[in-house]
Amino acid sequence: MTITDGTRVSLEYTLRHEGQTLESNVGGDPLIYTHGDNQIIPGLERQLEGMKQGDSKEVTVAPQDAYGAVDQEAYIEVKKDQVPEQGRVVGAQLMTKDPQGNVLRPTVREIKDSTVVLDFNHPLAGKTLVFDVRVVDVEQSASPASS
Repeated sequence: MTITDGTRVSLEYTLRHEGQTLESNVGGDPLIYTHGDNQIIPGLERQLEGMKQGDSKEVTVAPQDAYGAVDQEAYIEVKKDQVPEQGRVVGAQLMTKDPQGNVLRPTVREIKDSTVVLDFNHPLAGKTLVFDVRVVDVEQSASPASS
């Protein structure tokens, strides 16, 4: 069976950026998703179309097909006292919630005299990603009507 919209795909992958491994599930549980349901980044999903169980390949995904370009408007300057003291370090990953209760994970980009610059972009925004993928399994998804 080939990967097409509606198939349930089990995938083994290693994610790299500029030669550095960022994430891998090799040797662990496969990533399972339904193809065509926008559960993984669009550039990777498009490249998996038509692959079969056991197929492997390297996929390069440009920023616009992954987490988008870096949005300068996602840099927000806040008063220093709004950031916990231990989080006032460039590169620190913080956790906060928006007014709707969604969890946000900004990164500290700059420390100034009385403020801290937070970056609310996805950590992989603006990056070209390289995936080494292997299709572990492809099966037809059970439709809700047949349940």
